[in-house]
Amino acid sequence: MNSKVALTVVQGVILYPALLWKTYQLTRAPKDVARWMVTACLACFAAAYPFGLLAGKVNQPDPGPIVPLLFQHIFLCGLVYTLACFFLFSALPAARARRRAWLEAVPLGAAILVMAIVAVLMPDTPPAEYPLAGVSVFYLAADLYLTYGIASACFFARRYARGAAPRLARGLLVASVGFAIGAVGGATLIAMVLVHWAGAAIPWLLVQGTVFLVFPSAILLVVGLSYPGVATRVAAARVWWQHLRMYHRLGPLWTRLHEAFPEDALARAPLNPWRDALSLHGVHRKYYRRVIECRDGLVRISPYLAQLGPGGSLADRLTEALRAHARGEPAPPEAIPVAVPDGDGLDDDVRELVALSESLRLAPA
Repeated sequence: MNSKVALTVVQGVILYPALLWKTYQLTRAPKDVARWMVTACLACFAAAYPFGLLAGKVNQPDPGPIVPLLFQHIFLCGLVYTLACFFLFSALPAARARRRAWLEAVPLGAAILVMAIVAVLMPDTPPAEYPLAGVSVFYLAADLYLTYGIASACFFARRYARGAAPRLARGLLVASVGFAIGAVGGATLIAMVLVHWAGAAIPWLLVQGTVFLVFPSAILLVVGLSYPGVATRVAAARVWWQHLRMYHRLGPLWTRLHEAFPEDALARAPLNPWRDALSLHGVHRKYYRRVIECRDGLVRISPYLAQLGPGGSLADRLTEALRAHARGEPAPPEAIPVAVPDGDGLDDDVRELVALSESLRLAPA
């Protein structure tokens, strides 16, 4: 597998999952115009991808079959236009963004019109026999618009990143690097087409260098636009995993207290141990509920702890207090704070409860 094929495969592997992800996000906020534009951008990229494969292994200024080449470049121009609209609708008031979007559609329409006219007038011959002037005009129309649009998107991305949230700012900065590389690649393509049209020879190294500028820019674009959503999900997954671990680590403490005070359970359905151990559904709800039930149970048992005095570990004294409650001894009138955290946050409280639960797990039942 040569380098260009490898880059093409990597581009597809990153592109289509990113499109599915953005489509899912769009279903969650269907009235978000900026999100519509990002999704349309990736959709245009995804639509251009197979047409690029159909056009074959061609590099500018050499042509491929004109029909797939035309649709590939129409979708690539649509990609750049929707990118510009994304930044416009993200940074400007809706009415002003709409006016700017209509203005940006003028060069897009002009580029597509020129490419379509060239494609219609192109003779029905093998691509190697296409007229040099027609091929050059086709590529110049596409490259001029793409370079203009990518350079504008780079400017908008850097400007918008300065006032954006941290995750969005990082994604926009990554995308802006892709835009900058793509703009340099586009300018090089324009120069190559002009040199070729003039009849001069183009060094092979320059052709390959242009390819390796365009492909990384496309990958960085997809990564940058997908980064904020992916980073949010990764952070949410990290919190989910932490809650799942803490939920199970609170198990020994919760089990002892639940046996003593089953009426304090917030859920009335009986808990199946196997299902509870394997279930990955409703982790946050179960976690908060278990924390509350553990704290309620400690409040209920605290008078028995006050009666025992301060001697010994808290786990041993809690075990003895639970035994006293199980024997039916009346609760003393005074209570004491139990497992008091150093801070005021929920995480501080949970750490204290987990420490007690871990020590209780090692204490005799």
